[in-house]
Amino acid sequence: MSCMRAILCILFPPFAVLDRGCGTVLIVFLLTLVGWVPGAIAALFLNAAAQNK
Repeated sequence: MSCMRAILCILFPPFAVLDRGCGTVLIVFLLTLVGWVPGAIAALFLNAAAQNK
């Protein structure tokens, strides 16, 4: 994961997962609405998992 992608995951979690599909964006958006921390953690996790694939 690039440094810019990690910063995007922390600042704007839904925008960081736009290339992962509509369902992923929706889940991260809902988690961000619940609280910023769950959304940021989910975005970081999803981007890290996609890189290891």
